Amino acid sequence: MAPKTIFDKIWDDHVVRTIEGGPDVLYIDQHYIHEVTSPQAFNGLRERGISVFRPERTLATADHNIPTADQDLPIKDETSRKQVETLEGNCKAYGIRYLGLNHPENGIVHVVGPEQGYTRPGMTIVCGDSHTSTHGAFGTIAFGIGTSEVEMVLATQCILQTRPKRMRITVNGDLQKGVTSKDIIMYIISRLSTGGATGFFIEYAGSAIRDLSMEARMTVCNMSIEMGARGGLIAPDETTFEYLRRIQREDGENGPSLLFESWKNLKTDQNAQFEKEHEFNADLIKPMITYGTNPGMGMAVDETIPLVESLNGESAATWLKSLNYMGFKPGMKIIGHPVDYVFLGSCTNGRIEDLRAFAHLVKGKRRASNVSALIVPGSKMVEKQAIEEGIDVILRNAGFKLRQPGCSSCLAMNEDKIPPGKYAVSTSNRNFEGRQGPGARTLLASPLTAAAAAITGRITDPRELLS
Repeated sequence: MAPKTIFDKIWDDHVVRTIEGGPDVLYIDQHYIHEVTSPQAFNGLRERGISVFRPERTLATADHNIPTADQDLPIKDETSRKQVETLEGNCKAYGIRYLGLNHPENGIVHVVGPEQGYTRPGMTIVCGDSHTSTHGAFGTIAFGIGTSEVEMVLATQCILQTRPKRMRITVNGDLQKGVTSKDIIMYIISRLSTGGATGFFIEYAGSAIRDLSMEARMTVCNMSIEMGARGGLIAPDETTFEYLRRIQREDGENGPSLLFESWKNLKTDQNAQFEKEHEFNADLIKPMITYGTNPGMGMAVDETIPLVESLNGESAATWLKSLNYMGFKPGMKIIGHPVDYVFLGSCTNGRIEDLRAFAHLVKGKRRASNVSALIVPGSKMVEKQAIEEGIDVILRNAGFKLRQPGCSSCLAMNEDKIPPGKYAVSTSNRNFEGRQGPGARTLLASPLTAAAAAITGRITDPRELLS
C-alpha cells in the first residue's frame, strides 16, 4: 500500500461514493451552525418538506450578532435579534442542540466545539463559516461551507467535495521571547501571500508546531484560509490527548480514552507525497503586525513597510491603495504609531491562554488614556475561567474591563464596531476595508502585541515590556 498523508487517511475513510469525473460524496461527522448562515438552509428544508437527517451531529450557537455587554437584556439591533431568534426557533423545530445567549456553554462556534469535546481527531467537520479550519488543530479535516452546502449537510449528513491538493508546511526551531503562534501564522502568510495555498489543504509539522499548546495550534489552523487554503491540520499527539482528557462532557465521562490508541495512528506515513512543501525557521520569526488590508501585508513589528519595487507579483496600484486607506506609506516604520482601539478576542485569539498572555503583560501597568479596549472571551467557559483565575481583577486594576462572550469586534455584525479612521490593533484574523466597521483601520497582531499597544497607546514591540 502506498504511503498516505494524514489528510488522505481521513478523507478516504469518509468517502461514501466517488462520482466518476466529479467530486466525492463525503460523510460529515460534526456540523456546526450559527445564526448568520443557517436561516436560508432551514428554509430550504421546509420548502422541500424534509427533515434534518442526523440532528445529533449538529451543534448550534449564537455568536456573530450577539452583544458583549448586558446580555441579560433583549438584543437592541432588530436584525441581530431576529437572526438569533430564528436560529433558536429552527433548532427547536428540528431537534438540534442550541447554545443560545446566556446558555452556560454559549460562545464562538470555533471556541465552543473544541472546549465541549465535540471536536475530536479523525473527524470531518464543516460549518457555514470560513474559519472552521480552526478544528484542524485536533487532526481533523475541517472547512467552511456555503449556505446551500449547509442545507445539504442538514439533509443528508454528506457533502459533495473535490479533493484538494496537499501541502506541508514545516516549522522547526525555537520561538523567541514574545513570539506566539499568531506570529508564526502571520509570518507564513506574509511569505506565501494570501493566495499562496489556494487549492491546497495544509498539514503543519515540525518541532515548533509540536511544541505549541492546543490553543496555539488552533490559532495557526484558524488562519490557514487567509492564504487561500481549504483548511489546515496538525497530527494529534500527546498534547492533543492531554487536552481531551481534561474535557468533562455532560454525561459525566472523561475524554474518550478508548479511542486514544487509534488516534495515535493518525499521522502522515513516511515518504508520503505532497504536491508542495515549505519550510520555515522559527528562530527567525519576530512579533508580527499587518500594515495593509489583507493578512499577507504583514511584517515584523520593528521593520519598515516594503517599497513598491520589492513587491512580488502584486499590483502596485492595489497595494498603494491599501496603504492609502491605512494612512501609511512605503518605507515607513509604524512602530510608535498611535492607536485608538485594542481588541482581544475572536475565534483566533479568544481562548483562556490568550487572556492569560494579555493579563500577564498588563499586570501592574495602566491602560493608555488614548486607547479604548475590547477584551472579549471566546465563550462562557473562558469567561468563567478568567474570573476564577483573577484575570478580570488584573484587567480591572489596569483600567480594562472583561466583556461577555461573542464574536465582537472581529467583524461589524454587532455593536462592537471601530469608528471610521480609527486604528485598531486586533487579535482577529482579517483586516480588509470595513471588516471592523466602515472606515476602520485594522492592524492584526498577537495578544502580546495588542497588550503592549493597550499599555503604551502606540504600536510597540511587546519584547520591550516582557520581563
